[in-house]
Amino acid sequence: MLRSIAITAILLSAVSAAATPAAARDTRYELKIADVVADPRYAANVPAGVKFYFADQAAPAGQNLGEFVTNRKTNSFGKQDEEACTWAMISAMKELGERALAEGGNAVVGIVSYYKKKVFSSETLFECHAGAVVAGVALKGNVVKAP
Repeated sequence: MLRSIAITAILLSAVSAAATPAAARDTRYELKIADVVADPRYAANVPAGVKFYFADQAAPAGQNLGEFVTNRKTNSFGKQDEEACTWAMISAMKELGERALAEGGNAVVGIVSYYKKKVFSSETLFECHAGAVVAGVALKGNVVKAP
């Protein structure tokens, strides 16, 4: 009887230790937009008919077709964080560009990073968060139809 109680106690301890959540890595990066645009995968994936304007960059006036948010994640397992962040940013830009075209727009203006609904605004940098298995980029911007 004591032996079965001891075995049960050991098993319960092992199960509760395994159920304790590990501290997940969430490394924040501010990376250059220009480096992403220079990547050959950018031209192959992001719609060419859409122009992108970050933060307070001078943008053409036009009909505002709405504000949109994208939140793209990518597998970062076995990749350098910057590489995973580049791919997540390309995916986010692709989604914004496709949304602009679907709405009848040809530009996205006032783009800011919007990770966990917190604004990071820069004309030259974007925010990315990388963990052990996932990297993510969230963007928010206004789709416009410029003349």
